Amino acid sequence: MGVHSQELKHLTNELEVKVPASEVWELYRHLGISRLAAKQLKNVIQNIEVLKGDGGIGTVLRLTFVPGNSSYTEKFTVIDDKKRVKVAQGLKGGCLAIGCSVQIVRFDIIQKSMTSSIIKSDISYAVKKEFEAKDPKPNIQLLAAAAQVAKKFLESKHDA
Repeated sequence: MGVHSQELKHLTNELEVKVPASEVWELYRHLGISRLAAKQLKNVIQNIEVLKGDGGIGTVLRLTFVPGNSSYTEKFTVIDDKKRVKVAQGLKGGCLAIGCSVQIVRFDIIQKSMTSSIIKSDISYAVKKEFEAKDPKPNIQLLAAAAQVAKKFLESKHDA
């Protein structure tokens, strides 16, 4: 791609969840978090489509946002069960539509204790030279909202 990691900018969100990391990872590792977020964030996400795959590496997802005129397509490139890391490469839309050359979404599920963990969401991106003055940025708010949805879902399931 010709982009060196030091050229990438980052937006990060972290949220503590009072659930073991293994349970959080089960939700994040495939399509669970995408489907849950689509169901719970109807004011933001109009539709989610699996264009290719079953949730594993190589899966291509398209999210269509309310009011339905913009979308974001990504491909899962890393799913590491040992490290509890999932990475998706943006293919179309999102920050790429407003001047970014690269958009990479990464989730780290970090064990904090036996009963709590951290959902770390990170977007790495690079801006095309001709768009630098406009300073386009991806929106980390959706990932932060999805983490809140995951927290509420997992903690309520855990307390039941």
